[in-house]
Amino acid sequence: MASIRDFVKSVGAVLPAIPKPERKPSLNERFVWTAFALIAYLVMAVTPLYGLGGTNAANSSNTLNFLRVVFASAQGSLMTLGIGPIVTAGLILQLLVGSDIIKLDMGDSSDRAIFGSATKLLTLVVIVGEAGAYIVGGALGVLTSTQSVVIFVQLFVASLIVLLLDEMIQKGWGIGSGVSLFIMAGVAQTVMWYTFSPFTVRLTAASTASVYFGFIPALISATFTNSLSGILVRANNYPSLLTFVLTIVMILVLVYIEGIRVELPITSTKYRGFQGVYPIKLLYVSNIPVILVSALAANVTFFTQLLQRYAGSSSSSWIHLLGTWPANATTGTYPTGGLVYYITAPTGLSQTAADPVHAVIYLLFLVGMAVLFARLWVEIGGLNPKAVAKNLMDADVQVPGFRRTGLSIEQVLNRYIPTLTIIGGILVGLIAGVSDLFGVFGSGIGILLMVDIVLQYYQMLLKEQIEELSPGLAGLLGAA
Repeated sequence: MASIRDFVKSVGAVLPAIPKPERKPSLNERFVWTAFALIAYLVMAVTPLYGLGGTNAANSSNTLNFLRVVFASAQGSLMTLGIGPIVTAGLILQLLVGSDIIKLDMGDSSDRAIFGSATKLLTLVVIVGEAGAYIVGGALGVLTSTQSVVIFVQLFVASLIVLLLDEMIQKGWGIGSGVSLFIMAGVAQTVMWYTFSPFTVRLTAASTASVYFGFIPALISATFTNSLSGILVRANNYPSLLTFVLTIVMILVLVYIEGIRVELPITSTKYRGFQGVYPIKLLYVSNIPVILVSALAANVTFFTQLLQRYAGSSSSSWIHLLGTWPANATTGTYPTGGLVYYITAPTGLSQTAADPVHAVIYLLFLVGMAVLFARLWVEIGGLNPKAVAKNLMDADVQVPGFRRTGLSIEQVLNRYIPTLTIIGGILVGLIAGVSDLFGVFGSGIGILLMVDIVLQYYQMLLKEQIEELSPGLAGLLGAA
């Protein structure tokens, strides 16, 4: 174990890193650096991979299209991998540390440094693995050896830049984290595109007339042509009045649910007279369960498509049970049968109405797995009653009316945390699933992530403003 720690330390010392600021930058300076990171990400997201063109570009299929929101990726661009390697490596190490497979004390600065170096090293390994899988698996089309090398280098360098941008923000140069910022930007970009896009499309392949893709331009056009009935529900899951209203309703519902919490009264044993509350949110594990479910579904999906691609038409029956895909990638990017068909979200109202069994099974799968992952994450992510009780004890806090022992506080927390974990898992699964079935802008999980991240940034900015005005008051609010 000691040799592994030494290896991680030595490798961490030579890996590229962003230094911490010598002094804490002002809020305006942090805004500038955050904007710089965001612009860099957006530029890379619209920059196509050099060497990926012609036939390859036309035939490339995004097998993980439904996970693009979670990983803030853009198929065929420098952001093809997005933040996938960072999220994957971080989740793996958090699971290993939380389950005590890797022994690290996150309260110790040296162990935290080792964890950071290990995360960066594993991220680089995942970048190599995912870039290789995309190229070898044919997700970017049929490539020559030269094209493969050129595209691999581009994916590696771009992902390394994203890693450093995230590190720059987290080390204090920016606000929040790069991962959250890029996810929020990607979802917001999709929502804005669906709402305001001025580009025209054809409603059906046989149609010769063109219509505006974005909902607002389509609504204005329909108003002037007295064809408002056609904007209520549109073909091909194009943005419509129904999906626009459902998107707004879903955002409002999420904002409301995010504010529901159980407030456990606490008092300080160190500072006499100090009283506060320990909030336990209704969505106790936030959106982690649906992220994990999406990652699981993505891995199964990618694996089954690779199996069929290499097995060809002679695929055995067990491969078809796992999943079947269109023979020509240009005819669609979604599975046509098998297990992966039922764990992949229907593409809006039309597909939901055409195959309601698929919709019901997908919803049950998403909710069931969200509850399972919620319980798992609470146990290994340091969020269970025992771990929370220990944190409160370490912070010299007790619950009024109960003895100041870890067991007493744990018993109080046991009344709320297990129940809220299950309810939260069901709610996030239902919200994400139902949103996908109705085809809301940005997908169900995308709206979940965007609302959660926006609220986090709102709270962070409030704290930052208070800290600049009165550091003492900010410290007191943070302790509360």
